[in-house]
Amino acid sequence: MIIQPMSDTASASFTATRLNGICPLPHLGVIRARGEDAARFLQGQLTQDVQHLPPGQARLAALCNPKGRMLASFWVLRRADDELLLITSADTLAATLKRLSMFVLRARLKLSDATSELALRGLIGDATISIAAGANQTSADSQNDAVSTIPLPAADGAPRALWLGPVGTPAPAAASLSSADWLAAEVRAGVARVTQPVVEAFVPQMLNYESVDGVHFQKGCYPGQEVVARSQFRGAIKRRAFVGQVAGAAQAGQDVFGAADPSQPVGLIAQAAPVPGGTAVIAALRLDALKQPLAVGRADGPPLSGLHIPYALREDI
Repeated sequence: MIIQPMSDTASASFTATRLNGICPLPHLGVIRARGEDAARFLQGQLTQDVQHLPPGQARLAALCNPKGRMLASFWVLRRADDELLLITSADTLAATLKRLSMFVLRARLKLSDATSELALRGLIGDATISIAAGANQTSADSQNDAVSTIPLPAADGAPRALWLGPVGTPAPAAASLSSADWLAAEVRAGVARVTQPVVEAFVPQMLNYESVDGVHFQKGCYPGQEVVARSQFRGAIKRRAFVGQVAGAAQAGQDVFGAADPSQPVGLIAQAAPVPGGTAVIAALRLDALKQPLAVGRADGPPLSGLHIPYALREDI
């Protein structure tokens, strides 16, 4: 059975449909895993089936602690049979790299911070289609080409992608997009990126990761796998991620309160970006708290409204 997305009954002051262009992404970093055991190693660490990821393709994934709580999120790009890139939040990269390195042991691979070696750009709108069509993809014989593009979930129907190439590669020709617009569009797409304020705050389903292909339930073991699977198959998912707008300032890590019981939070802001008139947010909320006025930071804080999920939630994994 498919749970359909809630409709957005409140008009948002920001929409990504008007955006078209390219911008740098300094808030992201890149971890490189290179070596003959790279895919096998990451297969045992991440929520995604990376071992069967073909060269030139990318998938969403998370790294969890043993309790199933997300430590980091990634777009995992397989550049070659023996090389994978993990594109992640810059503020969690160092801790993530340190944690992964603890488990390498005798595996034949090297993990490194490749952020300074690679240029990352965000594409949105018509620029996504035209630039992605002309980008070099990793070839079938697993050779690294200079440039890769990674399709991302659309924002308000506007196509998005990541563009990645060696530092010094000329950026594609397109209109300049502000980082503020990119971050707001990222929120409107509804797929939260784990940043430092929310490390260990969510199991993947609280951010709808199983419904956006960020969790593979047949791949085998990884840290937290039992908790993630139990949440899915025993109907223990009590919180979901919703896109909304706060009529005021908000930031990741802030609690959300309901009018019914102002003393206890009913959710948490997973990601936030300033927009005209307030803040666009992704909020992980208790499902039993949706039919009441909600506010951020405190019970009488800025109201949260316009809640919706911009894609269908899958029940039948």
